[in-house]
Amino acid sequence: MTTRLISFALLLASLSVAPGYAAAGDPEAGKGKAQVCVSCHGVGGKAPVAPNYPVLAGQYADYLYQALKSYQDGTRSNAIMAGFAKSLSEQDMRDLAAYFEAQEGLVIKDY
Repeated sequence: MTTRLISFALLLASLSVAPGYAAAGDPEAGKGKAQVCVSCHGVGGKAPVAPNYPVLAGQYADYLYQALKSYQDGTRSNAIMAGFAKSLSEQDMRDLAAYFEAQEGLVIKDY
């Protein structure tokens, strides 16, 4: 019994930190939802319109999901992103995160 309980606890712990677990979403659904993001972050999240707007393409889905959650609950402060995030459902955030993770990120060349 104790071995089963420990195994179950370890399984739960591994799921809580497994990459992609918190932000599992549908990249195809996220593509449609990402149209509003284009005005600041560029097509596919690859070409921000200003240097202080981050590149979203290629970022980890878990990171993007947590960032959106933080804007939504006020933990992260940005008037534009807070307004946008408040309108998103849990599934919207998961789908957006999955979409941007699936995009090819920028390649930094070594010189």
